[in-house]
Formats: sequence, C-alpha cells, structure tokens
Amino acid sequence: MIINGTSASVARNFTVAAFSNIRKSSVQNTGPLKVRPLFFRAFRSASVSQSSTTGETQSTGYDYDFLVIGAGSGGIASARRAAGYGAKVAVVEKGRLGGTCVNVGCVPKKVMWNAASIAETLHEMQHYGFTGVDPDNDSIAFDWGFIKENRDKYIRRLNKIYEVNMANSGVDNVFGSASFTKGSNEVLVTPDDGSEPRKYKAKNVLIATGGYPQFPEGEGIIEHSISSDGFFELEDLPNKAVVVGAGYIAVELAGVLQALGTDTSLVLRKEKALREFDDILVDTLDDEMQRQGITIYRNNTGVKKIELDEDGLKLVTLHNEEVIEGVDTVIMATGRSPLVEPLNLPDAGIEQRKGGYIKTDEYSSTSADGVFALGDVCGKVELTPMAIAAGRRLADRLFGGPEWKDAKVSYEFVPTVVFSHPPIGTIGLTERQAVEKYGKEKIKVYKSKFANLYYGPWQVGPEDKPKTAMKLICAGEEELVVGLHVIGMGADEMLQGFGVAMKMGATKADFDSTVAIHPTASEELVTMYPWGLSKQSSGAREPPLNGAPRPEPK
Repeated sequence: MIINGTSASVARNFTVAAFSNIRKSSVQNTGPLKVRPLFFRAFRSASVSQSSTTGETQSTGYDYDFLVIGAGSGGIASARRAAGYGAKVAVVEKGRLGGTCVNVGCVPKKVMWNAASIAETLHEMQHYGFTGVDPDNDSIAFDWGFIKENRDKYIRRLNKIYEVNMANSGVDNVFGSASFTKGSNEVLVTPDDGSEPRKYKAKNVLIATGGYPQFPEGEGIIEHSISSDGFFELEDLPNKAVVVGAGYIAVELAGVLQALGTDTSLVLRKEKALREFDDILVDTLDDEMQRQGITIYRNNTGVKKIELDEDGLKLVTLHNEEVIEGVDTVIMATGRSPLVEPLNLPDAGIEQRKGGYIKTDEYSSTSADGVFALGDVCGKVELTPMAIAAGRRLADRLFGGPEWKDAKVSYEFVPTVVFSHPPIGTIGLTERQAVEKYGKEKIKVYKSKFANLYYGPWQVGPEDKPKTAMKLICAGEEELVVGLHVIGMGADEMLQGFGVAMKMGATKADFDSTVAIHPTASEELVTMYPWGLSKQSSGAREPPLNGAPRPEPK
C-alpha cells in the first residue's frame, strides 16, 4: 500500500594500504617504532587479556599478538582497541596514515562539498534580500588553489594525529609493503627505501588494505583521465569536466564541480544513477541534477576513447559514438577493486570470492586460522564507520576476555549518507528489498515530497524550488520501520537519531507518538499520514498518546 502525504512547512574505505601508490615522502622508518604506551594505561591494567602479554608473545615465538596490514580507519581502530587490552600490536603501512577516508575520501570530499554548498548559498542570497553579490557575473571570485592548500594542510594534520594516537596507544608503526609467506601467521614487510625485507610473525593478522580505483578499458583512457583519487590532486578548477560512473562517488564529484562553476557532464551506463538506492532517492536526485544544469548521458556502455584536439583539450567519444568536446578533465568513477594482489593470499590459504574480495564470516574470520579481514577489502558495507565498528568488535573478541567471545558487528540498519547536491540519507531496506524480504502484502509505504521552508520566500515557480523527498517503509502488523530514506537540504545531519530508533525496533506508531520539531523538514518523518491515530487499522502498536511514562532505568 502506498500512502502519500504533503506538507507546506518543510526541505570507500579505500585504505591507502600497505602497498598503495602514495608519495614516498611519507615513508619515515623501515622498522617498527618502539614507543612507550601512554594511552589506555589504566584500561590495560583493568582488562582481562586472553592471550596477549609481551612475555607470552615472546615465549611462543611471535613478534606480535596482532599484526594489522593497512593503516586505514578500520585497521587503526582495531589496532588501538587491541593495544588497549594489553596486546602487543603493529600496523604495517606504506602510505599516509588514515586510509582513503582521511586522504582521498570522506574528509577532503566533505571539505569540497562544503565549498560547493557555500557557492550554492551565494546564488540564493538574492532571495533573502542580499544585494551586491552576483555570482553569475563574476562579482565573487573562487580560489580553488586556496581551498586545496588549506584542505591539504588539514589532511596532513590528521595524518599526524593518527601517528600520535597510535604511538600513545603503544602501537608500533611498520613502514613498508606487506605480503604473506608460506603460512598464515608470517608476513614479509619490504621497506620502501630499498633496505632488507623483514619477516614478522603474529598470532593474529588482520587484513584491512581497502581498495583502489578501477579504470575501464578504452583507447586513451589511462593517458587522458584521472580516478576519483586524482580529483584531489587537481591544481585548478576545470572549465569543463566529464564524470563517468553511476555510483555515489560519481554523483558527489559531479555535484561539487557543477556547484563551483564547472560545466559538468555525467555519463551513465543505465538510465539513472544510484540504481541500488530507493526509487524515491534515484528519481529526485536525477531531477535535481538536471535542474542544476548537469548534462546527463544515459544508457551508455561508457567511454570508447579519449583523444586530444589541436588545443590540447579532450575529445571524449562514448560507445554510442556521441562525442563530448572541449573537455579539461575526465574523471573515472567506475568502481573500486579490493587491494589484494601483493598479499599472496593463496600462500596463506585465504579464500576469495567474486571480484577478488576476501571471504569472511560474521566474525571477520577468513578461511585461514588466525587471519581476519574487514573493510573495503571484503566488499560488504564499504563505509568508514562500518570498518571502525568491525575492527573494534574484532579486537574485543580476540583480546577482551570471555565476556566478548561472541562480539561481532551488525550490518543491519546502517545509516548512510551520500554527499550529493542535495544530500541523501538512508537507513535499512529499499522498497524493492522490503517486498522481496517480506512480500508486498506485508509492507506499507509512507512517502512525502515538498519544498523546504527555506525556499518559501523565493519568488519563483514551484518547479524551480529544490525538492525534499522522504519515505518510510514498514513491515508486518506492528508496522516495524525497516526502511527510511531522505533526500534534500539537511538530510546528511538528520538521520543519526533515526538510526538509533530503528536499531531499537521503532514502529510507525512510535514515530507518530513523537512530538514534531517545527518548523523543520525532519518533522515530516513523525507526521506522515495517517498521523496521531491511537490504533492503526493494520494493528500497529498503540502509541502512548496519553503520556505514558518511559520506564525508569534499573
């Protein structure tokens, strides 16, 4: 059943892994840093360790209790948690600390998204009575080099913070490239400076190497295009750019470039981008990208070739023979692959699945005893917070004592944000997934689409006002909320609390019984029709409309 409502009031872990191709200037040491642990000292003394005193490690012939390959978010989180329990821990890394998220992902991307959002606000100032600023006539200048320099300084500070935090936690940092030798507990580390490789033996080994960008086949593609990582190396704002890809990275970069003034095209294999997301998000984003002026090439099998014209600009020929002329920059955002090739996984008896991803069970265990894997290299939920959570739970299970022996991370109801323009927030199942799981007759869908109050004073037609769209997907007689999807202004900061509610098993009646915050866009999620009924016709749980108190904590 589809129930429509309206409102007039409201709007990857690509780890820079142990063998990633990053500047060699980041290499500082060829052996482990022996750092006296400062952090977690009290925590260590109070913890129960299953296997991990230094003396025990040495007596069993192991160099470490826990050796982590890859200093991305998941790897570092797991290493520090393990060290907090008293384990002897090392992290092997060739590049900059922090992985994709810190260096070429979440963090620098959010900085650029913020810049693009400010550019959008400049265009909107006139609707609130501000004069003297006309972005369309270059009365305001944007300095790409300025934001790039300050963004990169910020990233370097974060790299240093990771280094200090690891040292304070007592984690050794081993710089170099890692690979397994014969057996699963021995890792060969080859320093970047050409010095002699060294073998390390560990009781437990974690692979958290992340992924790397793929380039499709085609004439001139390698020579004349960049990956999503390369976007952060651009020295100037392109005049005209082509972004190839239909995933979240592609729509995020296309949105940033278009908002900052680049003539941007998006090349899609199918009809629309983000096809794995709920239809309400897919359709609304498609409309908004077109409204913003992004040119979308649809139903294309991709780029056939890239060549240079007489002015040194790029000619991009698609497989349907359409040609995009005068292009400065072509960005390939066509997916990422797990960074596993240098690891010699067969030597360790580690099985892989389709695409090269490492096979793991619900506890992050691989097919090899004592070897674990998490994050993008496994290809499950490729999100930084997911890798961090999985890493910490793994360390809890390995080193936290009997009470943690069954610790594992849950991959259900994971809040996710796409920093598109406008942003997207999503939790749980899409409508299509809910139908497949529960059957069409057992779900109810509530949805709403409106213009945020922010756009209320604009003296333009409704079609020119950016839209907010929301959907709740409920299952069973109790109408358990199993999917929540939002696109529009503020969606990125709206969903964290709803994620908690859904983890706790919230129903539509629970949403209905929550007093709205007015005037906000998020109030729509707790006022969707039918709202405020003491008993849903479906038999949903009765909300505490009479002010029933919450139970007191024990």
